Amino acid sequence: MKVIRILLALMGLAALGFGASLFVDYAAPAWPESFKTVLWIGGGPIVNDAVFAPVAGVLGLLLSRVLPTAWRAPVQVGAVLTAVLGFIAFPLLWRTYGVIPKPGLHDGNTWAGLLLTLAVVWAVVLLTGAARMVLAHRKPRRPAAKSVAAQ
Repeated sequence: MKVIRILLALMGLAALGFGASLFVDYAAPAWPESFKTVLWIGGGPIVNDAVFAPVAGVLGLLLSRVLPTAWRAPVQVGAVLTAVLGFIAFPLLWRTYGVIPKPGLHDGNTWAGLLLTLAVVWAVVLLTGAARMVLAHRKPRRPAAKSVAAQ
């Protein structure tokens, strides 16, 4: 197993080196303009690791401490869906033509679509959380075991 891991690591490093050589071939002739590409390639992981991951971790920790058990899973799923939908909509919210034009994609109102989708997501979260609360209170309770001393 150790040999397989070493071989996989070497193949990954070889692919990384090949990708770096292709990028240098692309970036060297147009260096001042290709600096934006360097920022784009490196900026995403840095912003994710420095901003989004710590915020998500702290938010998840707070939600797990504050929310009742019945509400934890629905709210956490709603938060994850909100983040994913935000990431998907971000290019079109930031710039109207931030992605390759596709038929029908730029015809709609991105803000309205995102807000409507988030409203549906959080309505389902509220309904699910409320249903889980009702079901948690409706469960029959086990009768208390009689102690030996009481008999």
